[in-house]
Amino acid sequence: MVLNRQRKIKINRKPLLELEKKLKEEFSENRDFSVVIVSDRKISQLNKTYRGRKGPTDVLSFEAGQDDYLGDIIISAETAERQARQLGHSLEKELKILMIHGFLHLLGYDHETDHGEMRELEKKLWKKFL
Repeated sequence: MVLNRQRKIKINRKPLLELEKKLKEEFSENRDFSVVIVSDRKISQLNKTYRGRKGPTDVLSFEAGQDDYLGDIIISAETAERQARQLGHSLEKELKILMIHGFLHLLGYDHETDHGEMRELEKKLWKKFL
């Protein structure tokens, strides 16, 4: 499920829905997860509440801890758009990058504590899906 809960930036959900399907089929044994696209304001609130950090971030992941549901990925459309501009690629590509990053967190990967495993897997998934 991919939901757009902000109105500032136009989002084409179709490529994100396609990526969601592929990730689900190939890497999560068809366990569901959701992607919710929000504003900087909303992600700032979530970032403060759940991570104790002030200001917007690009993506947050919330594991569900259930066998049949992985959890939720929250992406800021505004931050994604800024990052896409800075990196010289499309908003669609940046949203997919952030979605993959959040998805790996739902699978239990953590780039802050591993030894580069998450980053290597991200690169492989980028080559396959971007």
